[in-house]
Amino acid sequence: MSPIIHHHISSLRAALQPYRGQQSGRQDRQQRIALVPTMGNLHEGHLELVKIAKQHADIVVVSIFVNPTQFGVGEDFDSYPRTLDEDVAKLATVGADYVFAPSVDAMYPVLPPPTTVLAGAISNQLCGQSRPGHFDGVGIVVSKLFNIVQPDVAIFGQKDYQQLAIIKQLVRDLSYPIEIVGAPIIRADDGLALSSRNQYLTESERQVAPILHRELQDLAEQLKDGGISQQAFESLLADKRTRISEAGFTIDYLEVKTEALGSVASDSTTFNIENENIVILVAAWLGRARLLDNQLVVVG
Repeated sequence: MSPIIHHHISSLRAALQPYRGQQSGRQDRQQRIALVPTMGNLHEGHLELVKIAKQHADIVVVSIFVNPTQFGVGEDFDSYPRTLDEDVAKLATVGADYVFAPSVDAMYPVLPPPTTVLAGAISNQLCGQSRPGHFDGVGIVVSKLFNIVQPDVAIFGQKDYQQLAIIKQLVRDLSYPIEIVGAPIIRADDGLALSSRNQYLTESERQVAPILHRELQDLAEQLKDGGISQQAFESLLADKRTRISEAGFTIDYLEVKTEALGSVASDSTTFNIENENIVILVAAWLGRARLLDNQLVVVG
């Protein structure tokens, strides 16, 4: 069965109200509602998010909205693929119940919105350095979606690791009664993390793209035992940056952080990662495509 499409906030709210346990003056069984936020142009990774959502809730709402507030000057907002009919057909195969596909005017009566949701220090690193304002845009659109749908649980992919960390912080700090589930990265057979922007890759670039993940895996293997000197650690990172660049990528960042995106403790001689899991994060351009990936390292 095809999911029901809503373009207006009021109609979606009315459709979801019966599942909240109050209908026609009587108490009905409350059903759990899950939200899967997307910008559309769906691929298998998005469909996996819906499958996970169905494991956590009775009703699944998928939002499809290309959010202008998270695109910077010169980024691909105008050219970002908008494929609603194809997306709805794909969602029908995995049992999504509702699609929320609002217009920009419906989401932002005033644009840019005078109200902002700032993520603070966690957003001033990694993607936030090269995409200033990006996570402020994510913060307000996710806040609006949470208020519109009022889900019990929301599913986000771990490929956008920094975004997931910021959303967890948002839920904590603004006291949203929402469970946030981070879904594992879905990869192609050759290891490339699935992304809507992969379609920007040329045929030859697509052959090169999996190198990014392979280099992360190799670095993770070398770091997993911990107890490495600061000099050796810096040498490893420099070597990886060189190898990734020589493969044809333009690196935005390649960094190692704690799971909470804090700095990894170090002194003048020793890189102290014993007994603390870490995450390796990378963003790199390959032609027109900006590729993101990360690798969690369980140390010790």
